[in-house]
Amino acid sequence: MRTSFAIKGLTLVCVAAAALAFAPISQAQMPGTEGQMNSSVPNQTAIGTTGGGLTDQLQFGTMGHQVEREQDAAYRAFLKEPEPARKIELGKKFLRQYPKSPFEEQIDVGMMNAYREEQQWKDAYRFGDSALALSPDDVDVLTIIGWTIPHVSGPDDPDAQQQLNKAETYAKHAIIVMAKMSKPHDATEAQFAEAKAKRTYQAHSALGLVYFRRNDYENSTKELQQATSGNPTPDATDLFVLGADLHHLNRFSDSADAFRACSQITGTLQDQCKKNADAVAAEASQSQAR
Repeated sequence: MRTSFAIKGLTLVCVAAAALAFAPISQAQMPGTEGQMNSSVPNQTAIGTTGGGLTDQLQFGTMGHQVEREQDAAYRAFLKEPEPARKIELGKKFLRQYPKSPFEEQIDVGMMNAYREEQQWKDAYRFGDSALALSPDDVDVLTIIGWTIPHVSGPDDPDAQQQLNKAETYAKHAIIVMAKMSKPHDATEAQFAEAKAKRTYQAHSALGLVYFRRNDYENSTKELQQATSGNPTPDATDLFVLGADLHHLNRFSDSADAFRACSQITGTLQDQCKKNADAVAAEASQSQAR
């Protein structure tokens, strides 16, 4: 599904599930695969990478002595498995064998990411919700699910509005949690600032796309400006939608700038962004000449 709107001979192709999912839902750009910030570790705020990063090191330090050797080995095997389908099978087996494990939330997060890589969204959401039931302030899960929903949901989905409401709630809560987070002692100021910035950009991106799907272009613009301004690796989809937002608001020069920035990012939206930038810039010139 996709929607398009024509503006004085210019057609901007945007929104709908496929268009928003184009570039971002790729292995290279998928949030959740790096820069983790996790507030679920007892008395710690952990930052690391999914599967063997600082988060897991801290968790082994606080919980490893509490579990039997076989469970510890099964957990490590799950973390190290790179193949999503195989990881899912290991996760299912772990949860069957070790119910109420101290590693349950981390297994849920790994399953969420594996199902996202497989683009099995309902299962990804299910495990994300399960992880949040155990750790409601896990900003990794909050931002990942909040970001994913508006990228892949469509207006014809039976629960589209409920899903957008969930994405909005999760992203807003993540921003609140991050504002109160303290740097863990095992991370440098630079590491903590970088991880926090990545998740903050993603949370604002999620909100921007949620508002865009609701045709709330003013608030979408505000959020996407926060998602892209100062971001060293802005998301092409964010810039594409920001250009559409600004066009809806008759801010033609700003719209052209957003599309132009999008056109500098290699990917599936690059050519369309260049065409849109040229067309909107011409429209801006015509508007100024009147």
